[in-house]
Amino acid sequence: MPVLAPKKTGKSHASRSRERGKTSIYTMITSGHSMAEQSLKCKVKRLELILFTTQLSVMLDSGVILSDALDSISEQAKEGAFKTVITGVNTSVKNGDSFSNALAGYPRVFGPMFVSMVRASEASGKMSEMLHVLAGYLEFEFDIRKRIRGALAYPLMMALIAVVATSLLIFFVLPRFMKIYESRGAALPRLTQILIDISNLFRNFQFLTIMLTIAVLVAVVIYKWSKTITGRRVIDYVKIHTPIIGAMFVDMIIARSMKIVATMISAGVSLLETVEVVHDATKNYYFQQLWSWVDEKIRNGYQLTEAVQIYPRNDLIESSVLQMLKAGEKSGNIGKVSNKISLFYEKKLEGAIVSSTKILEPLLLICIGSVIGIIAIALLLPVFRISSIIAQ
Repeated sequence: MPVLAPKKTGKSHASRSRERGKTSIYTMITSGHSMAEQSLKCKVKRLELILFTTQLSVMLDSGVILSDALDSISEQAKEGAFKTVITGVNTSVKNGDSFSNALAGYPRVFGPMFVSMVRASEASGKMSEMLHVLAGYLEFEFDIRKRIRGALAYPLMMALIAVVATSLLIFFVLPRFMKIYESRGAALPRLTQILIDISNLFRNFQFLTIMLTIAVLVAVVIYKWSKTITGRRVIDYVKIHTPIIGAMFVDMIIARSMKIVATMISAGVSLLETVEVVHDATKNYYFQQLWSWVDEKIRNGYQLTEAVQIYPRNDLIESSVLQMLKAGEKSGNIGKVSNKISLFYEKKLEGAIVSSTKILEPLLLICIGSVIGIIAIALLLPVFRISSIIAQ
């Protein structure tokens, strides 16, 4: 069934935003459960959420009623933040609250997409199928993060080894050679002297205190600045325009956005609600501006692809993606098309991660080898003259 855009209402975007703010069920429920949310001091692990969603889907599909399923899952859960969440949700359901409303009380655990899809399943009566789809999306996100971390693990490990090796050579090996030369009154080679000066500088407590204080102040200033509009614009611009890494950021954002569209549209959630969830799930300033524009234009009667095409900075999404989405709109299969786009960008992202890692590994080895080589030369230069110095 094709996803139709709503007719033009004639209301301003600001007034519609105020209406949405007044009538948003999610917002009202969230504020009503703020105390429950504040009681959680720990983050819930993604694997726990995936397991909960999958387990609940299987139990509901087997004919177990919701409250009994939540009872069973709560009893099996280990002590911790997630057990507290499940118990709270179960209590709300038993007190007559709907499942979606109970979930909305924990926005740090169950995001807008999760709550919206559960609410849609309550209306359609297909909660087990919807939870199965949700579990698939959560696994998709978890898999992408796992791949990125796995790809970065080796370069980070090599960088850590380089730092440790360099520190050992500068702070422990070089000072020993310095004592030998000082006892003989010999002048150190220039390169060795420079490294020893650096070693002495970093062993100076006052210097380290000053540097640490400056570093903390700079970090705080940058953190505060990054929360401003200007800071977000600059940082997010750098993220998506940095060579190699920028393309990976864009691919990841599009893959995630299209996966959300595919999941929610296929589940029967309205296009407007889907766009709002995509906007909230997108952490990049420029893509959030894009989806805000799309939201406004859809409310004014435009189709999804039309809204993206007339956006002033429509270079964020490739024309081939828009063509596929347009075909999906015409055929009424925008959910399936979005899923295919998501799979394509997922594979593209995976390939980019692998290729960039292959490029990064030799570069890291060259840098590490150069640093250690320079230090080794600085160590060997005095060694060549040790015998003559001792003889004196």
